[in-house]
Amino acid sequence: MRTQIDHLVVVAQTLELGVQWCEATLGITPGPGGDHALYGTHNRLFKIATPANPLAYFEIIAINREAKRPANAPSRRWFDMDDAALQAAVASEPRFVHFVANTSDIQAARAALKAQGIDRGPAVQASRHSRKGLLQWQITVRDDGQRLFDGALPSLIQWGKPDEAEPLRLHPRNSLPRSGVSLQGIAVTHPVAAKLQAAYEAIGLTGIKVETGPANITATLHTPRGVVTLQSHGI
Repeated sequence: MRTQIDHLVVVAQTLELGVQWCEATLGITPGPGGDHALYGTHNRLFKIATPANPLAYFEIIAINREAKRPANAPSRRWFDMDDAALQAAVASEPRFVHFVANTSDIQAARAALKAQGIDRGPAVQASRHSRKGLLQWQITVRDDGQRLFDGALPSLIQWGKPDEAEPLRLHPRNSLPRSGVSLQGIAVTHPVAAKLQAAYEAIGLTGIKVETGPANITATLHTPRGVVTLQSHGI
């Protein structure tokens, strides 16, 4: 089982406000994304990959108030986006709240977390259209939509159809141009750091420093505006 950082998640009240925040904070305009019909959300994306994090990209996501969700849509959106506290936090400005980890075997990773007493949620089939074709993936989403560990335990994602021979063939990194922004690293503090570290080790996620302290995820980025540090502050 190989697991690595897939993408960072910034939640915005609206996608337009997310774009404005990105331009002011990081000095770039994010590229196009798409719509997620099942969850009634839409996004904008840009690449932040480096040799240490070759898949990494950045997602700005918001609820699409004009979207008509299907009858079988889950009652709660992913990434705690229906949570009142998170919605209040992003009302003033977009916030970095979570990251997603790419795994080569999502079912094995789920089982490894379950053995640690952690229910990461079922692997939900999802898709959206892109300029390069239909993107398909499986992602863990709990029925209550919770991220867990104040967002510091990544959601798990596996690209492609189940058992696809080339699961990363249509990964977003393949269609995103260089953005001028690169991920230098992620660090985490949390009151139950030992449990969180054990969860990372169980899924094979390395390269993220975890220390005991107030709940926080720190992402360090090189940008056209210099080094920018984003923090979740436990949201």
